[in-house]
Amino acid sequence: MSNFQREKRIVLDYYSEIERAKASTISKVISGYTTSDYEWYGVHPFNEQVGAEAVGRRFWCPFLDAFSHVQRRQDIFFAGDNELDDSVWVMSMGHLMGLFDQPWLGIPPSRKIAMLRYAEFNCVVDGKISKTCFHCDIIGVMHQVGIHPLPLQTGASFVYPGPRTHDGLLYDEQPTDDGEITRDIVNRMVNELTELNSAENQRVPPEFLARSWDNDMIWYGPAGIGASYTISRYQEQHQYPFREGLTNKVFHGHVARIAEANYAAFFGWPNLTNTPVGGFLGLPGNEIRADMRVVDVYRREGDKLAENWVFIDLPYWLKQQGIDVLQRTASILRTDSAPSG
Repeated sequence: MSNFQREKRIVLDYYSEIERAKASTISKVISGYTTSDYEWYGVHPFNEQVGAEAVGRRFWCPFLDAFSHVQRRQDIFFAGDNELDDSVWVMSMGHLMGLFDQPWLGIPPSRKIAMLRYAEFNCVVDGKISKTCFHCDIIGVMHQVGIHPLPLQTGASFVYPGPRTHDGLLYDEQPTDDGEITRDIVNRMVNELTELNSAENQRVPPEFLARSWDNDMIWYGPAGIGASYTISRYQEQHQYPFREGLTNKVFHGHVARIAEANYAAFFGWPNLTNTPVGGFLGLPGNEIRADMRVVDVYRREGDKLAENWVFIDLPYWLKQQGIDVLQRTASILRTDSAPSG
């Protein structure tokens, strides 16, 4: 088993060069660290891209044109063997912070600090990055400039912090046993929640979650849903609206699931498919089956999960139902950088 130090160093060097790059040089930087058949999976409207030039053109150039003096402010960084195959992935979560100076995806600039919340997984093979999954919270940026494209959210809205313990940057080698404990708890929790998808009772008691979760858990959901604190408030503000507002849930599994020390994370492409019956996100129901792309990042404390940062590509899920929140925002505000794709 690898100690992941080589893979971590490659990704950290890559991030350092990206932070120094400009829109005109970003594709060259990406090319220097990635394979010739590099695959990149991003949220809507970026979606799937192949090759450094496409990734630079589709995501990074527009972003760096809109945001100046960008810093990557990591809160969590770790690596692990993907338990679903023999690949090694390096995971980073935090914010890309910059001055929002030009329109981006139809969102008007504030000319102030803006924080793009992100989670990124990089698969490293023979010294090169072969695949990336990049989630970012676009609706969170909209909230920061006073735009709320969805009805009032059930949870709290703020720029989310990193781990309460401030120990999420695992630059050094970690004990193997700790990661295995975290992985086992996360796997048990995933299996328990998957079983609920076929259950008639959508309102399980708090004791059900307490098998895996600390009573004072913190759930940091995507903008549009918000954050919740304690099991009971999490159930009230997210779990019950999610379970009751969506039906026919089918879990598709994950592309990567990794753990190191007290941290774990996974993503799917997509994770699940469901049908909205009304109420979720404050929106009416329909009969359209829609895929959800989801990232989960966990911190374990003792034998329970204490914190969970969640990314859901809500613009993609909504677009499948004919609701394009980005295009609608751009058309109403008539900005110069309307999204496409």
